[in-house]
Amino acid sequence: MKIKIFLFLAFLSLVIFWSCEKKEPFLKEEGIDSVKSDEDVSDNDSSKKIGNFTLDDFLKENKRLYSSVERIFNSLGREEEKVAQMIVTFGGKLGKSDDYVEKVIREKKAGGVLLLGGSKEYMISTIQKLKKEIKKNNYLPLFFMVDGEPSLISNKISGIPKFEPTSDIKAEKNRTVAKKITSVIKEMGFNMNLAPVCDLPNNKEIIGNRSYGSKERIIKLSTEFIEESHKQNVLATAKHFPGHGRVKGDSHKELVYLSGKLDEEIQIFKSIIDSGVLCIMVGHIAVKDGPYSTDGKPATLSPKIINDLLKKQLGFKGLIITDAMNMGAVSKLSKPSLNAVIAGNDLILFPSDERVLISSIVEKMKNDENFKKQIYNSVKKIIRMKLCLGLMN
Repeated sequence: MKIKIFLFLAFLSLVIFWSCEKKEPFLKEEGIDSVKSDEDVSDNDSSKKIGNFTLDDFLKENKRLYSSVERIFNSLGREEEKVAQMIVTFGGKLGKSDDYVEKVIREKKAGGVLLLGGSKEYMISTIQKLKKEIKKNNYLPLFFMVDGEPSLISNKISGIPKFEPTSDIKAEKNRTVAKKITSVIKEMGFNMNLAPVCDLPNNKEIIGNRSYGSKERIIKLSTEFIEESHKQNVLATAKHFPGHGRVKGDSHKELVYLSGKLDEEIQIFKSIIDSGVLCIMVGHIAVKDGPYSTDGKPATLSPKIINDLLKKQLGFKGLIITDAMNMGAVSKLSKPSLNAVIAGNDLILFPSDERVLISSIVEKMKNDENFKKQIYNSVKKIIRMKLCLGLMN
């Protein structure tokens, strides 16, 4: 009997020791004195399990944030569900039908939605409806995006205050305008703003009064707009890299070209990156000549622009989103959305067919290990951003 008791106690000690060994690295990695294990955290205790983060945490080394990203990434089962986080569909009165958008979300084919056109009440009810769909299907929260730039927002959404064109905003009033716009869209349920416009104003077809004006004003006022957005934990987006300001024509209709040196454009975006912007939209702009020539391709499909210039030279580590892929500059090209992913974009805005794009990405991942790593990095960046927006709590 004594021998049996001794053996039992010895076995119990080994189990306890093994359990401690299993948990200790996690405790050290988290950098905290104690933390509940996954088994000890109930469904109603997810904020303690994941942690509370803000946009200020995105670029910082944070072991708890890293651990949360890995845990959520690994919880996504099939590759298709991971890849879907990179897709942004579009709804609203100017987008696809509500039924279509709901179906895409129900089938877990998108990680975000841009709502175009409608009343304030419509935006609120649509976002609430999609949130219920997400919860019902146990899906990750969505980026809810809006074109909330001063020149456009009052025309896109009825029932909200009127804002003067961006070009007319006086410097001393800029923070107040940015704060108000952010407050208005956050109240409706949006967590991501596709603004500010950081282009020079020369192009009248597509930019015009959407620009702040001179290089100095763009840098100063765009930075303020981004700061005011981030204070309310709404993700701002600097657009349209490398810059529509000096091109002729409208990329909604056709491919447009930027020639000559990009010095002024690069200075603008470099300053805004250094000031802390976390999302940049790439425009459908072909660079004609110089070291960053895109060989006739739009910047959205050019690794030279996205990887070499934006990521490596300018040091941008945030999310990169394409301009709308249904625009005339790219829509007639062969597999533009897949090529935009290959070029290094993290988020694809308005692909022609969400399902086809996801399938084509997954198929390429099977035969290209480097591409698979690139996709995983993009998806983890997206999850990290959603955690920093507080969407998982």
